[in-house]
Amino acid sequence: MRNLKKKKTRDKMKKLFYNGKVYVNRDEFQEAIYLEGEFIKEVGKTEDLVKKYDQADVEKVDLEGRTVIPGLNDSHLHFMQFGESMNQVDIEGVESIEEMIDRCKIFMERNPKRCEKGIHAIGWNQDFFKGDKRIPNRFDLDKISTEIPIVLERVCGHIVSSNTKVIEILGLTKDSPQYPDGEFLIGDDGYPSGVYTANACNFAKDVIPDFTLEERREMLIETMDYAVSCGLTSVQSNDVGTTFMNGPVAFKLLKDIYKENKKIRYRHQVCFNDFDEFEKYLSDGEYSNKEKEYNTNYLKLGPLKLFKDGSLGARTALMRNGYNDDRDNHGLPWIKDEEMRKYVKLASKNDLQVITHVIGDKAIEDTVKCYEDSFVDGENKLRHTLVHCQITDRELVERIARDDICVMAQPIFLDYDMKVVEDRCGKELASTSYAFKSLKDLGSHVAYGTDAPVENLNPFPNIYMAVTRKDKKGNPEGGFYPKECVDIYEAIDAYTVESAYVEFQEDIKGRIKKDFLADFVVLDEDIFTIDPMEIKDIKPRMTIVGGNVVYKR
Repeated sequence: MRNLKKKKTRDKMKKLFYNGKVYVNRDEFQEAIYLEGEFIKEVGKTEDLVKKYDQADVEKVDLEGRTVIPGLNDSHLHFMQFGESMNQVDIEGVESIEEMIDRCKIFMERNPKRCEKGIHAIGWNQDFFKGDKRIPNRFDLDKISTEIPIVLERVCGHIVSSNTKVIEILGLTKDSPQYPDGEFLIGDDGYPSGVYTANACNFAKDVIPDFTLEERREMLIETMDYAVSCGLTSVQSNDVGTTFMNGPVAFKLLKDIYKENKKIRYRHQVCFNDFDEFEKYLSDGEYSNKEKEYNTNYLKLGPLKLFKDGSLGARTALMRNGYNDDRDNHGLPWIKDEEMRKYVKLASKNDLQVITHVIGDKAIEDTVKCYEDSFVDGENKLRHTLVHCQITDRELVERIARDDICVMAQPIFLDYDMKVVEDRCGKELASTSYAFKSLKDLGSHVAYGTDAPVENLNPFPNIYMAVTRKDKKGNPEGGFYPKECVDIYEAIDAYTVESAYVEFQEDIKGRIKKDFLADFVVLDEDIFTIDPMEIKDIKPRMTIVGGNVVYKR
């Protein structure tokens, strides 16, 4: 008889992290974490666990008294687009159109090959301009070049400016039909001005040749490295349908990367150009293969992403009563109510969560009504979610909480928005907006994120903003409507427990406890006792994902 050798099984990794200040729950801390493989097996006192696991096959890591929190989970961002922004001309924070032009010229001189087919960047904000606070137009961007197409996005992504070359490539004239759910603006000379809003932005951006797949692969890996260095262990990212217009290509690229690179957990948030694409996705596309293709804890298919309106800074957010400083302007709808109901109805029929970009009170109200119509037995069982959820009155806040609608919030937006929201909305409405503390107190699940590249994906300035309601310079002194400040425990939980909840992972992610994923971050400062003004400057010393140290300094 043939001698059959028993197949050798790979021993699970065993590690003991000890001598730390480990955050377990509000006012509850432990000292040590023992893990096997990808999961935590025990949390307790250093003395007890060091004695219990004093074995040769257990790797021991001395935390040297440092504070440890659960791995941070960005509930909504654009991971690929953030990677793009790190490889483009930096126009964030420019204080004039002239400065933006100069930065682009310098970038062209230093990177001639990269600019051969055009320039695309994101980050300008006319409200930060000194002097003339106008939106850049084709005449401005023609000063950079008239030979290559140039597209520069406002920081929100809901307005873009182009040079004349882009207009020529698109074949636009004053008589051209407008794009659906967006428009190109006409200048005083009767010619397209090079300014685009809402969905029209995508047509302008598509003029710039896309990155190659290999370039995108390198960007994603580079962005993963940066993200874990900031303490992120999970991201919920809307790349398919925004950065990647070709869904199948994007899905395959991520799957290929995750065959060998498991540094951070990634959950897709997917949007579509049209309803037919969405139907195909459900019936015989990626979603139909989700059980087979996405059965790990690293790469997941997540919700349908919709856009209901634009942004406050661009005055394209949908407002019930118009803008306080422009009453005839009520914003721009990105999707009509009837079409939105079609998407939500089909998603709900297929047990698919829906998350919707909503900033203005009209957008929030209409989306809440659409969600309510989809509830089964009056319950939000699919955890349909509002992304951003900025401008609200008290009645709307209470309705969101009563319906148990989740919120993916970006407190960091206040760094800019606090400077304009009272002008845009009036003081009364501003006082009940960005009501993330009120929503939480009323029982809503509020998860934090950055919407990168709108803001940097670093979570600590975001936590600082939630706790202090002050801009990065520490203003205003008492905080912006400080009744909406949260404490440090609530802020961390919003980045961990609540972010896990909105992705249906609260049973294995978001806490440092037995049988949860071994995702945690070792900090250089004690975030629980440090001066709140210094929270934004905290840096990870070590980031652990699935028990593996993926970042250390």
